[in-house]
Amino acid sequence: MPGKILVVDDEPAIRAMVRFALKQADYNCAEAGDAIEAQALVTADPPELILLDWMLPGLSGVDYARRLRRERLTQNIPIIMLTARVDEEDKVRALNTGADDFITKPFSPRELVARVRAVLRRMAPMAVDEVVVAEGLVLDPSTHKVLANDERLSLGPTEFRLLHFFMTHPERVHSRERVLDAVWGNNAYIDERTVDVHIRRLRKALTVSGYDRFIQTVRGVGYRFSGDA
Repeated sequence: MPGKILVVDDEPAIRAMVRFALKQADYNCAEAGDAIEAQALVTADPPELILLDWMLPGLSGVDYARRLRRERLTQNIPIIMLTARVDEEDKVRALNTGADDFITKPFSPRELVARVRAVLRRMAPMAVDEVVVAEGLVLDPSTHKVLANDERLSLGPTEFRLLHFFMTHPERVHSRERVLDAVWGNNAYIDERTVDVHIRRLRKALTVSGYDRFIQTVRGVGYRFSGDA
């Protein structure tokens, strides 16, 4: 059965509509009217995904998303921002705070559920066997193959896991600590500089096909996988 979704919105009517749509899709649902109430629920029982309104009383949704990304307990919980803002600049701002997707109000229940499912599928554990594609770069976990424009690339096991993580978590900026947790595991006592070493190896393997440009350094923060220059 699908997991629990936390809906954070100060409008009861919006929460009611979202709750109905999610329950129809067999998701459990928790609700909060502001960031303080949401944080109490998250701390008590972390949800599988958070639907977060941009404009909240007190701490805004954008600022709360930043807080969620800073804290170890919540840094990997996917976030979908709900907002009436339509400018591309606002969308970019939401994604840069750590949101995984962006839904503009008004939205249909069908679109909402589709977005939730898409984000959860993208954030699923890397053990899944689904083929991942980014433009002409194809990664197949079941056969442990990576193809760049139909040419097979040679990657070590760590570089393979690293690429899988990046391809299944695109566009977001990941700190070295988060990459370590995701690729090496929470209990791995490894220097964060190890990430830099394997990033260099991964880039080298991707250079021949030009896909090294996808692995981008965000100075002072970490790394991002993106097809945008």
